[in-house]
Amino acid sequence: MQNKKIILSDGAGGKSTHNLIENIFLKKLGNPILNRLDDSANFPLPIRGVYPALRCGAHPPTPKGVGYKSGATTHFRLCFTTDSYVVKPIFFPGGDIGKLSVCGTINDLAVMGDKPLYISLAFILEDGLEIEKLEKIVSSIAETSKKAGVEIVCGDTKVVEKGACDEIFINTSGIGIVNDKFNISGHNARPGDTVIISGTIADHGIAILNARQELGLTGNLGSDVAPLNNLVKKMLEAGEIHVMRDPTRGGLATTLNEIAEQSNVGVEVEEKKIPIKKSVKVACEMLGLDPLYVANEGKLIAIVKEKDAQKILSAMIKNTLGKNSEIIGKIISKPKGVYLKTKIGGTRILQMLDGDQLPRIC
Repeated sequence: MQNKKIILSDGAGGKSTHNLIENIFLKKLGNPILNRLDDSANFPLPIRGVYPALRCGAHPPTPKGVGYKSGATTHFRLCFTTDSYVVKPIFFPGGDIGKLSVCGTINDLAVMGDKPLYISLAFILEDGLEIEKLEKIVSSIAETSKKAGVEIVCGDTKVVEKGACDEIFINTSGIGIVNDKFNISGHNARPGDTVIISGTIADHGIAILNARQELGLTGNLGSDVAPLNNLVKKMLEAGEIHVMRDPTRGGLATTLNEIAEQSNVGVEVEEKKIPIKKSVKVACEMLGLDPLYVANEGKLIAIVKEKDAQKILSAMIKNTLGKNSEIIGKIISKPKGVYLKTKIGGTRILQMLDGDQLPRIC
């Protein structure tokens, strides 16, 4: 049942968020592209040649690695995504709101098999924000986008009264292209497919909570925020991938539930195979949090053709951002839903996140 007013759990990525999307946004705005609910909109865009002649002047430069052929009709699909970042605090171990905004947008494009190309940035700044903080954030954005090979091409700036936002909010949009030979979507998981995670879970959410609440927890508790497009490129070269997702809000368990629902399949994962840092595990136990539902910002889930699983895993492990990758489960035809084979030999049903375990993490 939909609440009468918006509450924090509506933004946590779980059941409340999905109810809001289905009952308000899709009900009023739904169309075949939006209704797919993938991390990026994905639609065909045929172009003849490099670019059609532009009467107003020289045509724009061809993006590197796109593979246009002069005089031939080249078909590819355009990917488009948008996101907003309201993380608190704006600086945290392993990153800041600027790095997070670029990586989050790149990753939503990359997990569609896309080559991210361009990003827009819109800043909402609170009256009284220190210029030094803004400069640090913009420098972080510049460094991250350069490392990932994407360009910031447009933007906007607004300033609001003190108290109207927490220092700074950032909205981004991203555009990229994907080769027609790739067909990656949350709807494409098939029974028999293998489930791979690219590294340790729950790093980002615990780092944010520790910094926000000044808990003073020690150990290796830094965010995993990172751009995943170069890792994805190596994975695509290694084998057939049916689904990719970055398990951000709602964590691993919620993301797997989304895939199971979209593809109408079951997902069976093994608890002992899921990588988690000891320090993060201890922190979750102390705070009463389930790491399966804690956010990540530099990890991805890949559901791949079984015969290609080992090749894809090997390619991931060779990449710095995939060195702790593991095969954690498989896709089954039924029962539908997500099931965890526990370390003691039992089976636990993993539901979608219900509530707001960790709001404002991105």
